[in-house]
Amino acid sequence: QVQLVESGGGLVQAGGSLRLSCAASRSLFSANVMAWYRQAPGKQRELVAAMSSGGSTNYADSVKGRFAISRDNAKNTVYLQMNSLKPEDTAVYYCKAQFPPYNYWGQGTQVTVSS
Repeated sequence: QVQLVESGGGLVQAGGSLRLSCAASRSLFSANVMAWYRQAPGKQRELVAAMSSGGSTNYADSVKGRFAISRDNAKNTVYLQMNSLKPEDTAVYYCKAQFPPYNYWGQGTQVTVSS
């Protein structure tokens, strides 16, 4: 079993920045993929950003150039730096870890961007 704890969400004005953190209870060296998803009210959960164990990254088109995913293996932590935030970025953000053969999810952290 792996526990993921997200933090760093909050209320920010449009154009502002936030950095989300996801602390894992297991070493990230054994994780295939670490990812951030988000779910806005009335919408499906969607992939925001992902990073493989080799360091390759993938981003949703809507956040390319504004968001950046990174990982600190020494701290077992994954980050999501979010810049130039827009009201449409408002959602609950979830961390997901793929430790084969299982996927684990955090509890989510709310991000609210005011216009």
